Amino acid sequence: MVRTRFKLVFFDDRRVIRAMDPVRRRALSHAGGYARTVARRSIRKRKRTSEPGHPPSSHTGLLRKLIYYAYDRVSDSVVVGPVPFGRGEAPSLLEHGGTVVSRRVRTFRGGAGRDRRGRYTQGEVNRIEAGTRMVYRPRPFMGPALEKTAPLLPGFFQRAELGIR
Repeated sequence: MVRTRFKLVFFDDRRVIRAMDPVRRRALSHAGGYARTVARRSIRKRKRTSEPGHPPSSHTGLLRKLIYYAYDRVSDSVVVGPVPFGRGEAPSLLEHGGTVVSRRVRTFRGGAGRDRRGRYTQGEVNRIEAGTRMVYRPRPFMGPALEKTAPLLPGFFQRAELGIR
């Protein structure tokens, strides 16, 4: 797999402050912050799995915490999205879906809860063998955040020119 690294710098970095027009920097910073907030709020922290086509559930809250925005010097724009974690496949698989081959044996306990008599049951142990193809259906969260933010972009620039927060 080939990875391309873009030089991302946060908007409060002195290099960005010196290099950019203050109005443009303020507008892009507000737009990035708004898109990040929309994306974070769309991800619910809960135990159950979300339906395909809806934003993912974050079982630990980690996905929501790892969404950032930064200035991209190459394209002179703001970049919003999750920081890759682990092997970096999870955020992309959640957004677009796809297949992954399991590299190791995974075991997990499913179906824990209460039976009809109210007694706690641990559920059965499930096992995924190494080499098993796992299919992920898309659960987009960044695309819808961009769609919600895009109509507001001219307003961010107008307010930045007027000095309004």
